Amino acid sequence: MDDQNKNLILATALSFLVILVWFVLFPPPEQTPPAEQPAVTASEDGTAVAPSSAASSDASGQGVVTAEEQPEAPRVAIDTPRLSGSISLRGGRIDQLSLKDYEVSLEPDADIVELLSPVGTPSAYYALYGWAPGAGLSLEDVPGPNTNWRVEAGETLSPENPVTLSWTNDKNMTFRRVLSVDEDYMFTVTQSVENTSSAAASLAPYGILARHGIGEDADLPGLKEFFILHEGVVGMTDGTLAEIDYSDMRDFEIDPTERAQAEVFQVQENGWIGFTDHYWMTTLIPEPGSPFRAAAKYDDRRKIYQTETVLPTVTVEAGQSAEVTTRLFAGAKEWESIREYQRGGVLKFVDSIDWGWFFFLTKPIFWLLHELNLLIGNMGWAIIGLTLIIKAILFPLAFKSYVSMAKMKELQPQMEALKEKAGDDRQKMQQGMMELYKKEKVNPAAGCLPILLQIPIFFSLYKVIFVTLELRHAPWFGPFQDLSAPDPTSIFNLFGLLPWAAPEPESLMALIFIGILPLLLGISMWLQQKLNPAPTDPTQQMIFAWMPWVFMFMLGGFASGLVVYWIANNTITFTQQYLIMRSQGYTPDVFGNIKSGFKRTPKDSGK
Repeated sequence: MDDQNKNLILATALSFLVILVWFVLFPPPEQTPPAEQPAVTASEDGTAVAPSSAASSDASGQGVVTAEEQPEAPRVAIDTPRLSGSISLRGGRIDQLSLKDYEVSLEPDADIVELLSPVGTPSAYYALYGWAPGAGLSLEDVPGPNTNWRVEAGETLSPENPVTLSWTNDKNMTFRRVLSVDEDYMFTVTQSVENTSSAAASLAPYGILARHGIGEDADLPGLKEFFILHEGVVGMTDGTLAEIDYSDMRDFEIDPTERAQAEVFQVQENGWIGFTDHYWMTTLIPEPGSPFRAAAKYDDRRKIYQTETVLPTVTVEAGQSAEVTTRLFAGAKEWESIREYQRGGVLKFVDSIDWGWFFFLTKPIFWLLHELNLLIGNMGWAIIGLTLIIKAILFPLAFKSYVSMAKMKELQPQMEALKEKAGDDRQKMQQGMMELYKKEKVNPAAGCLPILLQIPIFFSLYKVIFVTLELRHAPWFGPFQDLSAPDPTSIFNLFGLLPWAAPEPESLMALIFIGILPLLLGISMWLQQKLNPAPTDPTQQMIFAWMPWVFMFMLGGFASGLVVYWIANNTITFTQQYLIMRSQGYTPDVFGNIKSGFKRTPKDSGK
């Protein structure tokens, strides 16, 4: 067997094996910090509740408060360059929020993305704040999810105009909540209490993110539940990233004192916690340097998921006041925006994007792709530019590999002579081969390394294209208006020339009648094969004959941006290999190898 063909088969088999293993095993089991004493409880009907105890041992009380539906409650509008929505004065909940810059699809009349929705809607999703009662207070004395606030200042929440809500309890304690928002997706929530009563009071501020309607039998709109994508809880605990899938939350152990399934961990200085979907995220962010208790909780009865932050208990003496400021991120996972928030003090906020196992590759690959897109102004051409840069970086290794392959071709007559001389003595033949390689300074395994190095790069680029928002609905040209989606062309629409859609990507028809990009992928792999004569062994010949078309169908349902990369990679590899081998005195007979491939027996089989 030709050693070069052995290497190519081995490298391809390894590539295929790693791809299969990747899709079976990725991602790895998540690790979460050890559980502490739970900080939150669930109400009897499963809706969002206030914490049952504060972060200090001084706090007490069961603290069960239900976030009830009240559609007629007054509202305060939210209007920013990128957000629209409203705040319900029932609980002061931020429970209506839409993203002006993003639409749910590419249809001309598509709705904008709705991130948050109030209690009573099919998939309620909201943020609420309050105070957990401690010594000297009861639940009725502190604001919670159902408190009826009044507007003290402001009319519409915008970057220029904050809004102040207030509420006074029966003990003459006045609570205020000042909400402000920036030009992007960050809210600032300042909670204060003014104690004009005659006695000291202890209480702890908290924030809750709650979402309803996600469960094994209830689907959240937009939830992918795809095994290479993390959707669920994402948090940072003093520099350690915690990721908990929704399905894993359903496996939390039940704490009888909390009457809910919870995972709790203590943050000493810096951290945040929230929910992440494919492209959108909500995150509770206490001020840096503030210790707090974070919790992720699931109520099995009502299919409610919650994340909470509870700050340390404060004691407010009579005639004194206390204030605490936290932030809430609610918006799109744009790399530039999140990076700016990280630079502004949110610890490792960029890690909220699901970079995966190969984060040391996905992060720089995305950065380079992002910069190329800014420079070129088109993500499709940026992907091709990225391919050129990657191939340039790997060129020294590729050069050595192709030089070695050219020398192997020059040694072919001597290798055939060794085979005839050794006859059936395989050990003698191997010894002769090794001596020949050593004498001519040829490494028969050199051809494998460039192919093997492409595997983690391929996976990393696949991850980048799939998870990053910047690729969502990113156009290239013509029918290719979303590089994060599979090729929209097919023979049914004459590869994009006719105005109707191709078969659905999940259908059998789409698997059979593939688009133009997978077809070009198969052709580019087939041409790359033709740089070398077909192997003489019939089994090898059959494997080589089917390989391009197997990969063509296997990658046909992948994101079209990834297929663009693969086509560009094959084309550049073909050109490099052809030119380098020619420079070493061996001219690949591409057309001759194509012609011989249509014959029943290999060109040099001697039959």
